[in-house]
Amino acid sequence: MDEEPRIGRLLVASPRLADPNFSHTVVLILARDGDEGALGVVLNRPSTRAVEEILASWAPLAADPAMVFVGGPVGHQGAIGLARGGSDLPGDGWVPIVGRLGTVDLARDPDDLPTNLDAVRVFSGHAGWGAGQLEAEIEAGAWVVLDAAPDDVLCADPDRLWRAVLRRQGGKLAWLANVPLDPRLN
Repeated sequence: MDEEPRIGRLLVASPRLADPNFSHTVVLILARDGDEGALGVVLNRPSTRAVEEILASWAPLAADPAMVFVGGPVGHQGAIGLARGGSDLPGDGWVPIVGRLGTVDLARDPDDLPTNLDAVRVFSGHAGWGAGQLEAEIEAGAWVVLDAAPDDVLCADPDRLWRAVLRRQGGKLAWLANVPLDPRLN
């Protein structure tokens, strides 16, 4: 199995990951540099705040559910926008990550971007790891590194994403999807 945590891949929390910030999460890697570390956003933690409340100009493009997502425990003073667009070429305010998925500059008007967007998801905060930290967590079994499916990032049912990603892997990883979200209920 390829466990290289590259940009555009998923980090799926192992049931043994005890940190409540990441329990049963699916994280998309947005940046990684061996000397700097890595940055990603949690894909399955919607907040109770609607995109319309915070970024009204982006609300018409907000993927269902149209809520701001908690991207991680770091940097809640800013927001990260992930969008499905029509170009795999970078442009002013648009940085492709994988396929038609990229980050957008949320300070800009969506109509002023160099690509047409189908949908956007807004994240408050992000997950961050120092140099070597993510690799050590993967080696310790805290994360499973997997390829993302096209619908993972903007999925309409984020509460089921963790289980869905594991189930589609088959074998032992699919079995992990049966671990209860709250072990006390086992």
